[in-house]
Amino acid sequence: MSAPSRDNSMQLVAASSSSGGGGTGKELALVDEGAAKARKVLLREDEEDLEVKLRRIMEHVPVRVSNTSGSSAGSGSGDFHQYRQMRRKEQDRVARMDADYQKRLEIAEFNLRREERLKAAEERTAKKRQKRQKKKDRRKDKKKSKLDIITEEEPKKDGEPLVHSDDSSDDDDE
Repeated sequence: MSAPSRDNSMQLVAASSSSGGGGTGKELALVDEGAAKARKVLLREDEEDLEVKLRRIMEHVPVRVSNTSGSSAGSGSGDFHQYRQMRRKEQDRVARMDADYQKRLEIAEFNLRREERLKAAEERTAKKRQKRQKKKDRRKDKKKSKLDIITEEEPKKDGEPLVHSDDSSDDDDE
């Protein structure tokens, strides 16, 4: 997917992004064949869309003639071919606009459905994450209570009463 530029020593090449960065992954590399060096230009999604639209407009310049004649005007003369050509161009333009609208509508609907699916998946994941965390906390509390029971029983086996640091208060203050 390369396009030669005005001078034959430079080319514009679409480069694939190998980095897992946060960009869109769409890059253009300007390659100078003589110097064998490349310069990458990151494009945002909307900038690329604008580039595509500009390229399409430059290739197919849409001309809308406002003073079109009707179907019966000049039908007996040699102007009918002009009417037919203008009518075909206008129908093509309207068909392109309809196709573009349908494409945008489908993309918008797809993105909406996709966002809903992602949101539902995130909610399920959050619910399961919360359940796992709760289970982990219960296990931790159970283990802690078991350790507390064991530590309480050990001093009693030795015959010494269990004294906590909280229980040992200064009686001299009274």
